[in-house]
Amino acid sequence: MIKALKKLSNSQLAIPLFALFLVIVFNLVRDLSFFSISITTNNYGNTVLSGNIISILNGASELAVLAIAMTLVTSATKGQDISVGAVAAIAGSVFVSVLRGNDITLSVILLAFVTACIVAVLFALFTGMMVAFFNIQPMIASLILFTAGRPIAYWINGGATPTVESPLLGYIGSFIPGIPIPTPILIVIVFGLLVTLALRFTNLGLYIQSVGINERAARLNGINPMLMKLISFMILGVCVAIAGSINVCRIGLINHETILIDIEMDAILAVAIGGNALSGGKFKLSGSVIGAYIIQALTITLYAMKVSSTAVKAYKAIVIIAIVVIGSPVVQKYALQLRDKLFYNKPMKITENN
Repeated sequence: MIKALKKLSNSQLAIPLFALFLVIVFNLVRDLSFFSISITTNNYGNTVLSGNIISILNGASELAVLAIAMTLVTSATKGQDISVGAVAAIAGSVFVSVLRGNDITLSVILLAFVTACIVAVLFALFTGMMVAFFNIQPMIASLILFTAGRPIAYWINGGATPTVESPLLGYIGSFIPGIPIPTPILIVIVFGLLVTLALRFTNLGLYIQSVGINERAARLNGINPMLMKLISFMILGVCVAIAGSINVCRIGLINHETILIDIEMDAILAVAIGGNALSGGKFKLSGSVIGAYIIQALTITLYAMKVSSTAVKAYKAIVIIAIVVIGSPVVQKYALQLRDKLFYNKPMKITENN
């Protein structure tokens, strides 16, 4: 047990797992029924799973996908892209535009998604080129599309909020008949596995981390930093298209003003809660995904406590401040000293900052 605690204390997952533990304990004390899962029948007569846990996993699907991409961009560029919500609006608008121009079949949905991916990747590459070739700080470079992205989506929509209706879209946004688990959860699982396999069986993850840790050393070792940054933004574009398409399928329409609004802030926060340094370098994708679910769990918890939607952000901010402070270098330093005292009987060193 002690060995496991020692190993966990040195892991990047220590912070997200601790934060998740706090959320679980709080809800266990507050209301044990929060964790109940029931089998119900939805409006289409399908047997499905329901409950707060399902709502958390389902509601955080778009955020989990974007957190994966934000982690890679943060690692490679030492900065964050704040335009993911706006580019998702563009991708969603393209997705809807293709669907409305054809009879909705499985092949048309696939065509619409591929088209949305291509468009989102091109817009992400625009930001990536600003970062990789012109050395503009990522947050500043992405501020362009953060400002202009939703107006572009507005132009694609022709100033309207078009709707799309099809049972096939409902299957993607909610449930596939005969499968009780929401489809967005399955999409996250499949996509997460694909990314994990790609990073495990290629050197992509190692190269991205190397560029983030020391770009000059990476270049001397034959790694092309510009290429790694551009690849990170290309992956971001694919993730944005996935998130935008899922959201469209959920609600059956595209509203450029509200689709995934403010999700870029939650994606950055998920990376931070996941134990990843926002200054780039070494990353843990699983930590960011856990961070995304922690954010959604906190939101669902507040709603279960009858907190008004307008006050949810304020309460979330308080909890987020606590989590960020706990994960700060100062607190981590003293936590490591406390660990050494407990496990290795080393005296704690009290140092003063000059």
